[in-house]
Amino acid sequence: MDIQTVRTFFMWCTIINGGLLIFSFLTCAYAREWVYRMHGKWFPMPRETFDVVIYCFIGIMKVFVLMFNLIPYVALAIIG
Repeated sequence: MDIQTVRTFFMWCTIINGGLLIFSFLTCAYAREWVYRMHGKWFPMPRETFDVVIYCFIGIMKVFVLMFNLIPYVALAIIG
């Protein structure tokens, strides 16, 4: 496997995971009540706890996308 193939792989991983991150954020930002009701059926919890869980989920997802997709892509772009 050459460096161009790996760089292309990380580019598409970054695009797809970045899109999922944006979609998750927009869903939680603009359909908050729907998301809360949907998850409340499976995991009953107070609204404040749910907001903290969603905020942490978006934050951790953002860190993972940056650490495991964007940074390797940028590093490969620099050395390639």
